[in-house]
Amino acid sequence: MVDKSLWMRQVENNPEHSSWYVERFRSMARDGADLDGEARLVDAMAARGSRILDAGCGPGRVGGALHRSGHTVVGVDVDPTLIEAAERDHPGPTWLVQDLAELDLPAAGIAEPFDLIVSAGNVMTFLAPTTRARVLERLAAHLVPGGRAVIGFGAERGYAFEDFLADAGRAGLTHELSLGTWDVRPFGPESDFLVAILRR
Repeated sequence: MVDKSLWMRQVENNPEHSSWYVERFRSMARDGADLDGEARLVDAMAARGSRILDAGCGPGRVGGALHRSGHTVVGVDVDPTLIEAAERDHPGPTWLVQDLAELDLPAAGIAEPFDLIVSAGNVMTFLAPTTRARVLERLAAHLVPGGRAVIGFGAERGYAFEDFLADAGRAGLTHELSLGTWDVRPFGPESDFLVAILRR
């Protein structure tokens, strides 16, 4: 059994945390906030009708937008409350409760690998530190040869960008490009956010 993610430890400490998170995004959507920036970048990288894995999908906003753009989407999250919200708010994709450190989609009946994987929302920093390298290995294993992973998270969250990129390299993912934001601004020495584009 792998260590519990930092997210699930937060949920244990505050059982209302997941519900608060879901309602936060529902409220932002009602207010007309633009919640599709990550999905627009991924959609621009993907051929029409691509198979896309939303790794750490939360309540489904990224995967839902990609599904509406015509892609076949599978979303995975460790938190059942978030998956329930994804199913309700974004019907269409396949939503599954799984721990990314133990990700085994063929065992769940999803045999085909993915053309592209997206992991937004600081997912990498919510993982248990002892499982980060394992998660990257599991993501790489679910990509087609030449497939890409797009992973974004902020600085000062306990996972240095250089450590992440080293872990990704050891997992068989080649670093192709760093961006400073999901809206394609350059990454530089002062960047406080990383969007890494990696290729298997």
